[in-house]
Amino acid sequence: MVMDIHEILEYLPHRYPILLVDRVLECEPGKRIVAIKNVTINEPFFEGHFPHHPVMPGVMIIEALAQASAILSFKTLGNKPDDKSVYYFVGIDEARFKRPVMPGDQLRLEAEVERHVRGIWKFNVRACVDGAIAAEAKLMCTVRAL
Repeated sequence: MVMDIHEILEYLPHRYPILLVDRVLECEPGKRIVAIKNVTINEPFFEGHFPHHPVMPGVMIIEALAQASAILSFKTLGNKPDDKSVYYFVGIDEARFKRPVMPGDQLRLEAEVERHVRGIWKFNVRACVDGAIAAEAKLMCTVRAL
């Protein structure tokens, strides 16, 4: 199930400059998602991280993975977010960063559902560039009413 940016905007409340998913290539509700983030020199964080050697901050890579995971959660549940709830991180475990992500890279975001119990989602995630793992982690997330 491919999703373009217009459909992604229906499933994520994020907007520029924090929207970090450009396209969904595959989505198997209840199982996995594969999405893309095109990394450009125009990203606002490159101005300060680092001006002489731009590198995408690890927290932004993890955020991109969480956004892909959120889409998978909502697709699995068969609903969309609304302005009365928010999707939160509950935990980030075993985060590892294997290679820098630079302007011009295309970040492949992969998330698999490990489990979903009592509103808590646990995902195994990884971000790759040209087939090489850039980052991987276990993320826990939940939706809470405001």
